[in-house]
Amino acid sequence: MTPIDRRRFVQGGLLTAAGSALGPVSTLACDDISSEFGRRSTADDVTAGLDLTGKTALVTGCNSGIGYETMRTLALRGAHVLGTARTLERGQEACDRVEGQATPLVLELTEFETAVQCAEQVRAMGAPLDILICNAGAIFDELWHVNGIEAHFVVNHLGHFVLVNHLLALVLAAPQGRIVLVGSRAHENAPDVGIQFDDLSGESWFASQRAYGHSKLANGLHSLELARRLEGTTATSNAVHPGVVGTNIARNLPAWQETAFRLAGYLFLKSPAQGAATSCYVATNPDLQHVNGCYFSDCNPETPSANMRDVDMAARLWETSEELTLDYAADFPRLVG
Repeated sequence: MTPIDRRRFVQGGLLTAAGSALGPVSTLACDDISSEFGRRSTADDVTAGLDLTGKTALVTGCNSGIGYETMRTLALRGAHVLGTARTLERGQEACDRVEGQATPLVLELTEFETAVQCAEQVRAMGAPLDILICNAGAIFDELWHVNGIEAHFVVNHLGHFVLVNHLLALVLAAPQGRIVLVGSRAHENAPDVGIQFDDLSGESWFASQRAYGHSKLANGLHSLELARRLEGTTATSNAVHPGVVGTNIARNLPAWQETAFRLAGYLFLKSPAQGAATSCYVATNPDLQHVNGCYFSDCNPETPSANMRDVDMAARLWETSEELTLDYAADFPRLVG
């Protein structure tokens, strides 16, 4: 199959009563979207004048960098933000620095059970989830495995896959729930053929940047297939490239590489506040309430690589991800493609 243009990819998908009862909406083509914001815009800029009072948002990786700026901005605009971190202490420290309502939750993306527990805590709060931003991520210098699977793929994709599925009913319960998956233009560094379904261990192809790009390709394809399955509901899914941002994502690299990364950040890269802008824009802008299945960079739609537009690859990734996380599957809502 020839990959279709992602800007027009959204196809029919079905939901059981949990989603279809909310009624259909019509989606907008990404070609129809433009904004006044750009590379230097900050999260504060793109949310200026918005009142998010009464909305609930969840941001993964809230304790530093883009995640913290995303949480801070949404809380500043009135949302109740649930921020996840690997430990409660880190999450609490970040939430304590926020002006507004922020609640810490624990999420260790290598341990899928914590994703299930995190979702259970959110459900216990009894409120719909208006915004879900899958932001947390990591880069590793060396090959290591989680249950035999290459770690980038587990941390950056599979952990979020479990979390999203367990929170989907709450997103569908919101008047217009939005899911944002933070990908990266680094998906272009993935292996040429795309997702390595025949070797998810990474043994035959691992290099740090290639593996990171592979996981970011998975983020984009996850959003692609999720958007297809959400077609006809009030919820949407979009992927974003935050830009190359000076954050602590390079913390697992050798000291000299981390130092070089940070130095480059001072000279060329976006600040965390600028890196959070596109996520906040896609999650909150009123003009985007029916925008589903797009890929954004610098607060405007962008066409990603052919692999990230490949609907067959996206569907296969979904099926593979379900198989790999079967022990942690969500009971509802049941999405059918």
